[in-house]
Amino acid sequence: MGYSVQERAESIGTFRWLEVQLMEMLAQWVPTTPEMEVKVLFGRHVWDCAQHADALGRRAFELRAPLHYTLPAVEHYQSLLREMAVLEPTPDRVSAFYDVLCPGIAERYRAYMTNTDGLMDEPTVRVLHGILRDQERMLLERERLAAVSAHGDPIINIALWKQRERVIGGIVAHGDGHKRARGVPA
Repeated sequence: MGYSVQERAESIGTFRWLEVQLMEMLAQWVPTTPEMEVKVLFGRHVWDCAQHADALGRRAFELRAPLHYTLPAVEHYQSLLREMAVLEPTPDRVSAFYDVLCPGIAERYRAYMTNTDGLMDEPTVRVLHGILRDQERMLLERERLAAVSAHGDPIINIALWKQRERVIGGIVAHGDGHKRARGVPA
């Protein structure tokens, strides 16, 4: 049970890439979202995603990868994120981010923690636990917003988007083509 140091670095690099994508998606939405309450919510969560990316980047360095090592997810996941990033109606953005992406990411982080050696990879587990706590808070903040401010129902089919996200499965591209360990030529 567990991952090699290289597989851990690749996973953490991909998780960092994901948090950067989430941060950029939310940041892109802030100026184009008309509702002030949602702008504030997105803005707060941009900061959270930036903190997650930073923590993951530092952890990658501890795993003999370059500082803030980033490895893009598999193409199907990249495509899903690109499609979500261009959503315009506020209810679509809110639902896609908080009902589709956040639960899917949490599931992937939990799967990583289940499959890694908890003793040998304890620092990664601690970082991921912290991110999961933040995500729970982010979801609660979204629920509080929904309770006080109705912005309508999403136009997109959330169940279909959840299915698409789930079917992708693993998002980390492991293999020799992704070696970035310090001292190892790329």
